[in-house]
Amino acid sequence: MRFNLKVPTQVFFGENTIKNNCDKFNKIGNRALIVMGGKSAKLNGALSDILIALDSCDKEYYIFDKVEENPSLETIEAGSKLGKAIKADFVIGIGGGSPLDAAKAISLMINNPKLTKESIFSQKNLEGIPVVAVPTTAGTGSEVTQYAIVTDHIGKVKRNLGQTIYPKMAFIDSRYTEKLNIPMTRNTAMDAFSHIVEGYLNRNATEYTDKLSQEALKIWGEALDGLLNGALTKEDRNNLMMSSTLAGAIISKNGTSIPHGMGYALTYHKGVPHGVANCCLYNEYLNSFKNKKKVNNIVNILGFSSLNDLEKAIIKLTQTNNLSITEEEAKKYTDEIWNNKEKLKNHPEDISYDELYNIYYKSLVNSGNIQ
Repeated sequence: MRFNLKVPTQVFFGENTIKNNCDKFNKIGNRALIVMGGKSAKLNGALSDILIALDSCDKEYYIFDKVEENPSLETIEAGSKLGKAIKADFVIGIGGGSPLDAAKAISLMINNPKLTKESIFSQKNLEGIPVVAVPTTAGTGSEVTQYAIVTDHIGKVKRNLGQTIYPKMAFIDSRYTEKLNIPMTRNTAMDAFSHIVEGYLNRNATEYTDKLSQEALKIWGEALDGLLNGALTKEDRNNLMMSSTLAGAIISKNGTSIPHGMGYALTYHKGVPHGVANCCLYNEYLNSFKNKKKVNNIVNILGFSSLNDLEKAIIKLTQTNNLSITEEEAKKYTDEIWNNKEKLKNHPEDISYDELYNIYYKSLVNSGNIQ
């Protein structure tokens, strides 16, 4: 399947999409800073495809391959220094959510040379140089969102820069995910699932985004058997990539909801992968809804007979049997999200402090794995 999508990112989706659309680089800039992690973009073929396309258009390029998982502000600043030194006029992010978000943040600092890691959150309405996104995991959706999530070690938290940084173009080819192992595939797939569900169970949801959410959930569900049994086909990989991009489009309009806000603490303090950190809270999150009409619709779309059956699948896919937190940690994390109303505003129902605490407690304290 092939399609083009503008959200406002122009999306090119399909096999060999970089090769088939390499002429698109002719108008975006002359000198690229390629932002990526250390290995994966080289192994999965994405970097090679990008370099061939840039060479064919006679573009200069430099590579910054220092992006770690959950990129820090220090890494962003280092990448921007290289970008400014080489006078890059566009940035290409290759990888999962970390390199793509880092590319957005770096583009911002290149275009605003006085910006530092200390001042980056206090400035508003800034623009970056153009960003091209090449996702190599099927989960983040960062290729079509305005968000750039970075790790703030001073605040000891993951947070969004608070700027609107949509990539100008995204090249999406599920071939780049074929070398991902099953745990990584599941972790990122759960991130896409959480985007779909939180965009659907959302105060900002509209008839349009509901239809998009339902379609994305159906496509994601086509790969569910493969995710559960650990044997994914090429079509499964394609469906996961497609649903991830659609999920990104959904949250670019609606935002995410409380599991994302609650999951950041687990990622920062416990090192839990982002998608798993969200979805290990999902059973209690879904059960917390007073009105379960939409929750039941999710269950039906995915072909389960009950919410309990969906919960069993989530447990298998998140594999969090050994994850636990103390009561003190549960209270600390609940205090953090309760005191940040921005993290709560998209939840479609009123929710109390005790209900938030119980999501942590029942998921990770009172789960048979007490520390």
